[in-house]
Amino acid sequence: MAELDYDKTGPVATITLNRPDRKNALTLAMLDEWVRALVDAQSDNEIRAIVVTGAGDAFCSGIDLEVFAGHAAEPVRIKQVLTRRIHPVALTLENVDKPVIAAVPGSAVGAGMDMALLCDYRIASPAATFSEGYIRVGAVPGDGGCWLLPRLIGTSRALRLLWTGETVPAEQALELGIVDEIADDPFRTAHEFARQLAGRPPLAVQVIKRAVRQGARHDLPTALDLISSHFAMIAATDDAAEALDAFRTGRTPTFHGH
Repeated sequence: MAELDYDKTGPVATITLNRPDRKNALTLAMLDEWVRALVDAQSDNEIRAIVVTGAGDAFCSGIDLEVFAGHAAEPVRIKQVLTRRIHPVALTLENVDKPVIAAVPGSAVGAGMDMALLCDYRIASPAATFSEGYIRVGAVPGDGGCWLLPRLIGTSRALRLLWTGETVPAEQALELGIVDEIADDPFRTAHEFARQLAGRPPLAVQVIKRAVRQGARHDLPTALDLISSHFAMIAATDDAAEALDAFRTGRTPTFHGH
């Protein structure tokens, strides 16, 4: 049985972490496959949205500690594992301009929580929990948690969760802004949302995501200069003409990504 399943059904790609007996703890092979799946989904013009989830009753319990077993006294080796095998998932997700939706059925711990935070939108079950649990094993967040969490919930609240490793239940996670929705069936809800987004003009969806991400790093004049170029480019596409004609005639548009 594959430790990571990758499925493409219509316009939606699904990445499933598949080690339910270990709460989907990540191995290096899983991380490599995750990168390959993301690259494939990004390059496939038929795919318009991506859902990431975990098998069984968990999203992901973080990096399998066996990955670092025996390397406690080898800081160079540990850094190489992080930068060469673990961080590529985060960096690849940062460069994917299609919507990425996390469906969180249960616990998301450590790197598992960080991987969920890297997604664009998070839908959790009422039973889901979140924990930046690195501190519990004497570690620091190694997969972006110190960068991601303050940007979502603010510095002081992020520091509390990072310092304590405390577990946050779904309702509190919603209040804090760690998740965006709670649903009894997060996988089904995520796919419904993904299919809804797949029905929008794909180039416009992707440019909106890129503009939001770029805007977080730019001042307003720079952001406006960039979006004027994006706007002009999107306005000249066949999909823009299709959308306008469908709006005027009251019909459902069909988009082709050009």
